[in-house]
Amino acid sequence: LILLHPSTIMSAKTTLILPPPTCAPALLNANATEKRLYWDRSHYSKPEAQICALAHASTLYVGNLAFSTRTIHLRRHFEQVGPVAEIHLGLDRFKKTPCGFAFVEYHHRIDALSAVANLTGTKLDGRLIRVELDAGFKVGRQYGRGTSGGQVRDDRGG
Repeated sequence: LILLHPSTIMSAKTTLILPPPTCAPALLNANATEKRLYWDRSHYSKPEAQICALAHASTLYVGNLAFSTRTIHLRRHFEQVGPVAEIHLGLDRFKKTPCGFAFVEYHHRIDALSAVANLTGTKLDGRLIRVELDAGFKVGRQYGRGTSGGQVRDDRGG
């Protein structure tokens, strides 16, 4: 093999072009098929405030969790990437039981970005999980916002 360029490897028969390393802006919407921002109106006065918080965030939103998933399961899964500072399990606002989401806070932003890139779509307790960069946990966000107390998507039947 002859190394021509850091992103290109050639041999007598094949050329392999490696993608550029992933950068933080690309990971902000790593799971989105179309680029759009979920604006948390209850905790951010305008989308720009949330975007500013995202630029420095080391917190993740984890969705599509089994209702049986507990903090220890999340910690074991996410510490594969780096040391986890805190986990906040999403709770039904009325019953105070798990309702399928969580916030995972890392000590370092690089670990959070790595988790988005590497743990999205992995299985945890039999479910394919969704991992997205989050602007940061605030007290009150651990409760579902649906009219039934759980997640809004549960109210819609999906």
